[in-house]
Amino acid sequence: MITEQMANHSEQAAQSSRKGSTLAIYALTLGAFAIGMTEFIIMGLLPEVAASLKVSIPMAGFLITGYALGVAIGAPFITVATHKMPRKALLLFLMILFIAGNALAAIAPNYTVLMLARILAALTHGSFFGVGSVIAAELVPKEKRAGAIAIMFTGLTLANILGVPFGTYLGQAYGWRSTFWAITLIGIIALIGIVILVPKVASAVSSLQKELGVLKRPAVHIALLMTVFGFGGVFTAFTYISPILVDITGFSPGSVSYILVLFGVGITIGNIYGGKLADRSLFPSLLGILALLAIILAVFSFTDQHKLLTLITVFVLGVAAFGTVPGLQLHMLNTAKEAPTLASTLNIAAFNLGNALGAYIGGIVIDAGFAGGLSAVPWVASLVTVIGILFTIWGAQYQKLRKGS
Repeated sequence: MITEQMANHSEQAAQSSRKGSTLAIYALTLGAFAIGMTEFIIMGLLPEVAASLKVSIPMAGFLITGYALGVAIGAPFITVATHKMPRKALLLFLMILFIAGNALAAIAPNYTVLMLARILAALTHGSFFGVGSVIAAELVPKEKRAGAIAIMFTGLTLANILGVPFGTYLGQAYGWRSTFWAITLIGIIALIGIVILVPKVASAVSSLQKELGVLKRPAVHIALLMTVFGFGGVFTAFTYISPILVDITGFSPGSVSYILVLFGVGITIGNIYGGKLADRSLFPSLLGILALLAIILAVFSFTDQHKLLTLITVFVLGVAAFGTVPGLQLHMLNTAKEAPTLASTLNIAAFNLGNALGAYIGGIVIDAGFAGGLSAVPWVASLVTVIGILFTIWGAQYQKLRKGS
């Protein structure tokens, strides 16, 4: 009887622990949702922001560039500067900084202050996803780590499906400042959730030298290149998805937002199942998803002539695009176990660098009129992804050599 009671008590404790871990990951997911909404919302509010602050549309577009540079450049420095902070304390600091950045954006009297507010919020992006990935992975058994990371990144995908359309509607109906107030409120709720639900965990490392030491490893360099090019192909094409849909496929401009929701559904599904596949077999699943991504991008060069086939292609592209994310992030965590927070943050910066590189490559193809200009963008994007596949093969072989030595 006593043994049975002990077993029941043990099972109840295990269930309680699992429930607590799940709620903690959901709190991280809400934070990821708020940050993702901040990153992408300007795309839907460019005319409103430009008119309000009396700047041109291209000038307002630089608010997107400023954010991306804030993520790519600022994230590693924030992580190094806060390397001694316990991870939960670091998360709380980042969310407070994020809330302050969006509140400042909501009251920004001019373009310069809004740009500074965007950069301030962007400084939290890479570090939040970096340390959040580490915490999410530690809250679950080893065989479910990629799945936990995928759940957290679902916040980013849902920001595209729900957050950006809602924020765009809110900004168009009540002024763009109301959108930033809404994001500020979501950030406050996420902050409260992290305070209550996320357990205290130790700081990433005890030594800054040890933290920075992983940057000397070839395996880390290869992992970063896998991310830059493996994901870079997505934004080589996706940055110019609107003109492709309108000018080549023949959709009306008003249809684009609905098609992007379809893409968002795809990336949510891909993110979840990509995590499950990475937990089962990391490199084979990564290579398989990257191959699918390269193929679907190449096929897009032909299907973009037909509306129905384009819709199917856009959905599958979303699935393949974010199917790579959990695996690429988990590989970086596995590669730099001694300094997971910095390495994970650098990988988030690598995703953003891939975004910027892809957009730049696509722009060159269009401006140069290379092989048809806009119509050539999808298959050039496929070539970028193929480079990512080659780096992934290199990473797999390098890992085998290390294990064999």
